Amino acid sequence: MRRAWLILLAVVVCLGASCTGPNGRRAAEPFQTGQYARNIHIEFLDDYVSVKIRDPWDTLRQRQHYVLVDRNKPLPKRLPKKSIVIRIPVEKVVIYTSVHTAIAEELGALDRVCGVCEPQYITSQEVLRRIAEGRIADLGNSTSPNVEKIVDLGTELIIASPFENSGYGSAEKLGIPIVEAADYMENHPLGRTEWVRFYGLLLGERDRAEEVFARTEARYNELKDLAASVTERPTVLLERRYGNSWAVPAGESYIGVMHADAGADYVFRHYPGAKSVHLSFESVFDQAGDTDFWLLKYDTRTPFTYRLLAQEYEPYANFRAWKERHVFACNTITSTYYDDITLHPDRVLEDLIAIYHPQLLPGHEQRYYFPLDE
Repeated sequence: MRRAWLILLAVVVCLGASCTGPNGRRAAEPFQTGQYARNIHIEFLDDYVSVKIRDPWDTLRQRQHYVLVDRNKPLPKRLPKKSIVIRIPVEKVVIYTSVHTAIAEELGALDRVCGVCEPQYITSQEVLRRIAEGRIADLGNSTSPNVEKIVDLGTELIIASPFENSGYGSAEKLGIPIVEAADYMENHPLGRTEWVRFYGLLLGERDRAEEVFARTEARYNELKDLAASVTERPTVLLERRYGNSWAVPAGESYIGVMHADAGADYVFRHYPGAKSVHLSFESVFDQAGDTDFWLLKYDTRTPFTYRLLAQEYEPYANFRAWKERHVFACNTITSTYYDDITLHPDRVLEDLIAIYHPQLLPGHEQRYYFPLDE
């Protein structure tokens, strides 16, 4: 009898332990991460929030472990080893990319942004106005920002995008936490959006971040279901040649996933993985010369045209999509494509569906991709 009682007690203890976090702290509430995002895991514990970032280039390795602690409460006595403590909400943040600056604006947290890098890529008139008024500092190039100014601003946090086998130079020596925003390495479009939950926690806008994610997820899946009803799927070629090679997104990349969700057959979907594959022009033409559509992006102030495209590389005119005038282009300087692709992939998906299956979205007005002018 005593032995049975001890076994029962052990079971109860084990069940209780399964609900606790590190150091025996019971999880305060569930947080649904990982439905789309693969590289971030958020867990709420009683006295801090644990945020683990997986290395996108070595998925068996943890890249960073952030511990978010309420700035109005004392630090917990025991914290995970090799973790980076961030007091939240952050009051003064420096952001290296236009994408994450746009996220801060969407969350209503621009007052917390004290500096940005490379304002020439920022499309928000409000952010540009604040820079002109000196309310947000211009810190120069993201690869070599003005670290003296970062310190003078009283910066509490830096948000930067990581790259494989590279660091953050002298900024790493400042003792200021650097959040490695690896959202762009997610395979699924909504995986990138899911990172907004992390940014909402950092900037004190958790509820708004949840609203943004829920709204985007619902609209994206609604559009995906709409496109799934089609019986004919046009073929599509993406981007164009640079130098001696043509970088084509692999089929499991978020770009490949998005075109599939739009009801198209991306011609290079058979390439595995999420990275771009570099091919010769001849190889691209051999596999994609007969596609129904050709979509590309460019970044010049001058609108792209068939004439300019032919001047860039005359053999482009041999593609069927060229001959039938089915080339669509997105100007990433004059549009908000890069700002929106993370928080609003549903809007990009809507553009794509309207190109491939216009009957599904009658009256839709394009935001990003437009027919190429002559």
